[in-house]
Amino acid sequence: MSRFQRWAQEEQTTGTRVLGLIPAGIVLFLLLPYWILVICPSLDRRLGLAPPSSTPATIVAGAVLIAAGLPFAFWSVYSELTKGDGTPLPMMPTQRLIVTGPFRYCRNPMALGTILAFLGLAIARATPIGILSVIVLGGLLLIYDKRIEERELEERFGEPYLQYKREVPFILPRLPRRR
Repeated sequence: MSRFQRWAQEEQTTGTRVLGLIPAGIVLFLLLPYWILVICPSLDRRLGLAPPSSTPATIVAGAVLIAAGLPFAFWSVYSELTKGDGTPLPMMPTQRLIVTGPFRYCRNPMALGTILAFLGLAIARATPIGILSVIVLGGLLLIYDKRIEERELEERFGEPYLQYKREVPFILPRLPRRR
């Protein structure tokens, strides 16, 4: 039995799941924004890259990405907590396969939303190192999702997940067809 399967068998209360999200929230909403808004512009200057200077265009482009990404990411976490009885964290995974809400558009809506939001922040701040950081970290996240998380979901949910995987794109959303 894999570590992921053992974690999936542990019962967690909603309160425990919410508390478990606090460390991830600190990283996502304090440390990464600090990295993008403060550290990356300093690195840009030290490395002789164009000094970060936001323009109305970068601010608007960044705001659009943030406005598109954050709600999608939050909707995904909310769906995992309420419909899946779990969290995005591997040690507190969902107990049920979620194929509704944001998960009907792509298999990794939280990753998509998070990447869009942080890319928007880096673009709004006009920091090349920040943009590169988001691309690298986002790429690593997607590799993890594809190589590790999807295998674990196949083991836990079997054919229903494989069917979902055949019908729903990995990361780039496909809008539902009208009937």
